[in-house]
Amino acid sequence: MIPIPNGVRVWIATGHTDMRRGMRSLALTVQESLKRDPHAGDLYIFRGRSGDLVKILWHDGLGMSLYAKRLDRGKFIWPSASDGAISISAA
Repeated sequence: MIPIPNGVRVWIATGHTDMRRGMRSLALTVQESLKRDPHAGDLYIFRGRSGDLVKILWHDGLGMSLYAKRLDRGKFIWPSASDGAISISAA
């Protein structure tokens, strides 16, 4: 479980992402494609093509963290949008 402070926004990157990408490459994607600051403290979630793996990028004020979650069964349900990223709330 990631200890997320109040006020942190969660962004879902639409489409699929190359899961071979690491922390720096995903942070660059946040800057260039999503037009956001990866060091602002928000969470950015990326999904692989097969749908069973996500990577979460987060800067907690001290450093960048990269989390990965793979499902044994099923797939992550992912939104489709032309914007490139969708913000979600706790609700």
